[in-house]
Formats: sequence, structure tokens, C-alpha cells
Amino acid sequence: MRLSDALKGKVAVVAGGSGGIGREACRLFAEAGARVVVGYRSGKETAEAIVAALPGEGHVALPVSIEDSSSINAFRDRTLETLDRADILVNTAGVTSPVAHGDLEGLTDELIDQIFVNNWRGVFSTVRAFAPALKAHRDGLIVNVSSIAAFTGIGSNIAYCGAKAGLDIMTNSLARALAPDIRVMAVSPGVVDTEFVPGRGQEFKEKAAAATPLKRLTTPTDVAEAILACATHLKFSTGTRIVVDGGRHL
Repeated sequence: MRLSDALKGKVAVVAGGSGGIGREACRLFAEAGARVVVGYRSGKETAEAIVAALPGEGHVALPVSIEDSSSINAFRDRTLETLDRADILVNTAGVTSPVAHGDLEGLTDELIDQIFVNNWRGVFSTVRAFAPALKAHRDGLIVNVSSIAAFTGIGSNIAYCGAKAGLDIMTNSLARALAPDIRVMAVSPGVVDTEFVPGRGQEFKEKAAAATPLKRLTTPTDVAEAILACATHLKFSTGTRIVVDGGRHL
């Protein structure tokens, strides 16, 4: 089977589809023959431009705020009303903010809550909403975009490390709970060459690349290719993580 036919007839839902990693995941899913739902928090015009540039037909951009379960449920309902099914769910939406790990006062209760709502509760709520549709064809897939911060303890702040560690455990638990009808995987990048973490300029990126064994940052395409592989090649894998970091965790 050609890769362009690998996901023919499937619907891939990407929460956070207008971000750097999400955008590339949407492109690769469309190239593999899937119809794609680009879930976006804000920036309707950007999301619609992404849809317009995707190969194939039947793609759609729909709004969703993963901080609000009612918004997630509405996102699911519009997805099923429009495309009639959901086979793949990618959770790549999230937030963070840089706070030095030794700055305990800088990691406020408000920031902790925001990080855990967006990087853990929102992911669970999205899975909960889409699980029945993913089970319907007995071949569902969930891919959670995590981070090597989950197991290195090194990241933008301590709460982010903790939320991603929780996401990894959620992936394991859901893989058991939802099998055999739904597989659940995590993809864990290192420092990604996007603007996800505010305040990380070119100097930071150069230092991070130099400290990575493969001597460059992870690109959104690197991560998206791993996400696609979960759907096309790693069909007997569930409850595990794929590390995409050029060896940075070493």
C-alpha cells in the first residue's frame, strides 16, 4: 500500500492543529489519505488557511478550548456531524511559561492550575469525549504529545514536567483501559524549534542544539512523522512513548 493510501477513509482529529507540531501532523495525515479536523483555540483564519493548503478533500477547521469540557464536547459533536466518524485523535494542544526550577515563588498557584488544566485535564476531557467514536470501528488511535521533561525533570518549569509525567501515566492507563478497540501512544519531543515556550530566542536554541548529540533541535516535522508512524507503521504498539529528541535526554 502506498503511503498516500495508508489512511484512506480515516478521519484524523488534531487538537492544537494550528500550532507548529499540529500543523505538520495535519499535513502528513492528509498526505496519507485521511480527512483532517484542524482543532484550533483561536485564529480562525490561520486554521482555515491550513485546511485550504491540505491535499485531498473533506478537511475542516473547528474551534475548541481544551480548558472547557463543554467546548470539547461541542467540538466532538461538530466533528461527527460534519465527517460522521473519528478514527485518530492527536492531543498536541498545551501551554507553558518559563520559570526557573529554583524559583518556587515564581511558580504561582494560578500558573500551576493553568498548566495542569491545559496539559492534563484538557487531554483527558478530549479523550473522554471522543472515546465512543474511536471505539466504533474497533481500530481507534490516540496520540498524546508529551515531552522528555516528563522523565528528565528538565523543562520550562516544574509544573510542566509534572503535567507531562502525568500525561505519560495517563497514556499507560488508557492503553490498558481502552484496549483492544483503541491504541494509546505518546510522542515525546525534546526542545522543538517553535515559539511554544515564550522568551526562548536564538541564543537559547543554539545552545540547546549544541548540547544535543545529533546537534540540532527537534523540528515539528520530526514530531509529526513520529505521530504518523503510530498510525501507519506501529500498529502493534500501545501504552508506550516514542522519544523524538536527537538524544537530548542522554
